Amino acid sequence: MTDLENLPIAVIGGGPVGLAAAAHLIERGLAVRLYEAGASVAANMRDWGHVRTFSPWRYSIDAVAAAILRRYGWVSPPADAMPTGAELYEQYLRPLAATPALAAVVETGAKVTAISRQGMDKVVSAGREARPFVLSIATAGGMRRDLARAVIDASGTWATPNPLGANGLPADGEPEFSDRIAYGIPDVLGRDRQTFAGKTSVVVGAGHSAANVLLDLARLARSAAGTEIIWVTRSTDLKRVYGGGEADRLPARGELGTDLHELVAGGGVTLIAGFAPMAIRAIGDRIVLDGETAGGKLRIGPVDRIVAVTGQRPDLAMTRELRLDLDPWLESAKALGPLIDPNEHSCGSVPPHGHRELAHPEPGYYTVGIKSYGRAPTFLMLTGYEQVRSVVAAIAGDLTAADNVQLVLPETGVCSAPPAEDAGATESCGTPEPLAGGAKSGRCCGVTA
Repeated sequence: MTDLENLPIAVIGGGPVGLAAAAHLIERGLAVRLYEAGASVAANMRDWGHVRTFSPWRYSIDAVAAAILRRYGWVSPPADAMPTGAELYEQYLRPLAATPALAAVVETGAKVTAISRQGMDKVVSAGREARPFVLSIATAGGMRRDLARAVIDASGTWATPNPLGANGLPADGEPEFSDRIAYGIPDVLGRDRQTFAGKTSVVVGAGHSAANVLLDLARLARSAAGTEIIWVTRSTDLKRVYGGGEADRLPARGELGTDLHELVAGGGVTLIAGFAPMAIRAIGDRIVLDGETAGGKLRIGPVDRIVAVTGQRPDLAMTRELRLDLDPWLESAKALGPLIDPNEHSCGSVPPHGHRELAHPEPGYYTVGIKSYGRAPTFLMLTGYEQVRSVVAAIAGDLTAADNVQLVLPETGVCSAPPAEDAGATESCGTPEPLAGGAKSGRCCGVTA
């Protein structure tokens, strides 16, 4: 039987949290292999490289990763500057992956397609913890299988966007009209300009990513005649996306919501709130979006493009043969579910959490980063750094350090913890007491992992 102690720890995902996990493992003298599906590290982040984050550099850099970089003459960017996704890659993540310590363990173009235990499926209980993990890896050279003593899954959620349908399923016609739909944050002022200039676009979503798209489309409309914008939200309560303004501890996040509110108030965008998308239909060479409102059926359009900024969900296919304990509605690590449930919380704070909350019934498997939050549309990268610090300490057997979870993050300035009889109420956070816990932030424009 394979000696577990001689096997590496597998890290899945070469984004900021995955690279931080590898850095912490290296600093503790533990063998590690990092698998990144993209052609480069931070491939998902590079997809939204044009977006300026609302988290400054001081919230975007892992301390151990920075220590490794400084050994090679790296100088940290200005702490209070807000980087774009591209700047995070060029000035931090690419140099980190290129250091000798990281370069020796990072493999790009390596997609983990499945994880199991050597010689047994998820049904078998006896001796499970003594068997190594088996990872199926898809590469340009074909498939192979690698063994690992533990797995830190930081694969994220960016590549698995939620569909347009309000019921969590693809809207009727969504697959057929996929060439008219952009998921995530298209670069409407750059590489995607010609797709949106002079066209009518519907933006579906009510998060910070949607706010970025809407504001960029408004800038495009000022220089490209005929550019029109329709904003569709499922909710009628937009206080969360409009944000806490000056009460937000991240000023750029507060400004994002304020700018969006002013755009809507000034008529720069047509807002249709409380709309549940159900179907996409063709009308000539354009499309319409059919759905339902409290007042009945409604058709939006005809339009040229749809931008679906409806969040993401974790890809659970590769872990089908593992014993996972997931929150039944968020698909997050189960212990995190009640702490980050968007039906109950938007204030920006969760209690401290580390290896114990991120573990699963499968010994040695941990989900970290935004994947640990499942479908919850909230995450701040600094939370992920503290997660991996705790998890790596636990794998190393240093439970004192692993259990000493310390993190204070900026509040959003908007809280929603309404009483049962007033589920739509919100309140201002004011000046909350600092909590040693993870804060909640916009998915990609808030710097995600």
